[in-house]
Amino acid sequence: MPKTIADVMTRDPVTAHPETPLKEVIQILAERRISGLPVVDQAGKLVGVISETDLMWQESGVTPPAYIMILDSVIYLENPSRYEKDLHKALGQTAGEVMNHDPVVTIAPDKPLSAAAKLMHDRNVQRLPVVDKAGLLIGILTRGDIIRAMAAEQA
Repeated sequence: MPKTIADVMTRDPVTAHPETPLKEVIQILAERRISGLPVVDQAGKLVGVISETDLMWQESGVTPPAYIMILDSVIYLENPSRYEKDLHKALGQTAGEVMNHDPVVTIAPDKPLSAAAKLMHDRNVQRLPVVDKAGLLIGILTRGDIIRAMAAEQA
């Protein structure tokens, strides 16, 4: 019988809240040697994910968009709204300000592990939050979890 996500996922994963200070998020990632945290609201509903990539803006900063001036008009060569988003990440102080605000790719616990592997590969994600029907976070599945499950099957 094929393994399901519930068989392999990490239950009760470490999480952050939108108001969690970045210093705390960074400390958790470093101490636990993980690359990202689900961000949940007070009810436990998943609202986002904060990853090492999101935190890199704190160190790297942002570069204003390129523009040209023609007849006292500014013409941006790049999308200025992207700059505002990047600037917000660079200056943010909480998980909610810095986390990626794109819709989070999630999966249900009863799905086969093969479906999770395909989804992770197709979407190029490192981790999949596992949510119940109400959208509450119940676990997390990482690429490492899938590899360990594959190794256990071979043993």
